[in-house]
This record gives sequence, structure tokens and C-alpha cells, in this order.
Amino acid sequence: MTRLYAAAREIVEWLTHRGVPTCIIGGLAVQRWGEPRLTRDVDLTVLVDLGREEELVDALLARFHGRRRDARSFALRYRVVLLQTRSGVPLDVALGATGFEETSIARSSRHEFEPGCELPTCSAEDLIVHKTVAGRARDLDDLIGVVNRQHGKLDLAYVRRWLAAFAEVDGMSDVRERFESVLRSAVATARRRDSQPTGPRPDLRVRGLIPRTRA
Repeated sequence: MTRLYAAAREIVEWLTHRGVPTCIIGGLAVQRWGEPRLTRDVDLTVLVDLGREEELVDALLARFHGRRRDARSFALRYRVVLLQTRSGVPLDVALGATGFEETSIARSSRHEFEPGCELPTCSAEDLIVHKTVAGRARDLDDLIGVVNRQHGKLDLAYVRRWLAAFAEVDGMSDVRERFESVLRSAVATARRRDSQPTGPRPDLRVRGLIPRTRA
């Protein structure tokens, strides 16, 4: 088992043992739903009751190494715990408390990444929402890959409902158009692909490109 998958399984099992709802997001989820890319870290979201963040953060920092000297205060301020396993694999644990994160974890399902390594990941739709809201160049590349690969299988009403909710947040008014632009491109790509001829290949011997063999 690779170090990355071993690290993902380690923290998922640790959280599950303590009854903390969680699922994989980020690059590992992209491997399942989109165009696989190189990823060196494990991104997770966990569900933690408001007011109990300190308890979970302290437990995580006692079990895993913090990647910053101020990992505790950083986590409580920005709601992400930056950790590292003993083998050196970075772990980013997002402290979720919103309806979207609760729904995303509830909709997650397990996926076997390699023999003996089955991990819960968010759904394709929830990954799309995550990537659209994040909006960085890498996130948009991932978004395009997921939409193209899962085209025709997505619950678009679900995606649009959550993006409409995020669009009400200051600074996120463009998230819906960001997604719709990618979707329009995916539809156009699918139509071009479907319009390609699928009949039998022409007999090149008719054009004299391949010499006929004598009977």
C-alpha cells in the first residue's frame, strides 16, 4: 500500500473509531470521480458540533504532528487542522459544521482505491460544489475533469441548489456561472464526440494505400 493511501486509511480509521463523521475530499476524491492527478496530501472534512472544536483539534494534534507551530490557534481560527503523519504525508482536516458539509458526509460512499484500501469519499456532486466554491486554478481543472467524466450521471438540481445557497455569501456571487460555464463546455464536448462517425473503417486497399495480396 502506498504511503498516501496508508495515511488516508490511518486517519479515517482514527476518526471513525472516535465516532467522528468524515469523508475524503480533494485529490483522492478526484481520482475516483474525475481525471486522476498527482496528489501528495489527504484532504478530509469532518463534522464537529459548534463549541466542541477545541476538543477535536487537541485530540488530532496529540495523535498527529502539526505542520505549523501555531497549528492549534490556526485551526480554531480558520477551521482547518494542518497535520502530518509520521511517514510525512500531509493531512488537511476541515472542521465542518454547515448543512452542506453534514449532507456531503451523509451522502459519501466507500471506494476501493487499491486492494485492502477502501475509503469514504464525497459524491461526485459534492466534489463539484467543493471545487466550484474553492475556485483556484487547480480546482477548476479538477472541476472540468469531474464534469466531463461524469457527464450524464450527475444530479444537476442538487449541485445548483447548493451553489445557489453559496452564491448568497459575500464574494461568492459568481459560483453558479463558474459551474454553468464548465457544464456548457462539457455538453458541447459530448455532442462533438457523439457526432463522430462510428461506421466501419474504410478499406484502404481501394485507394491503393495497402497493396492487395494475391489469392
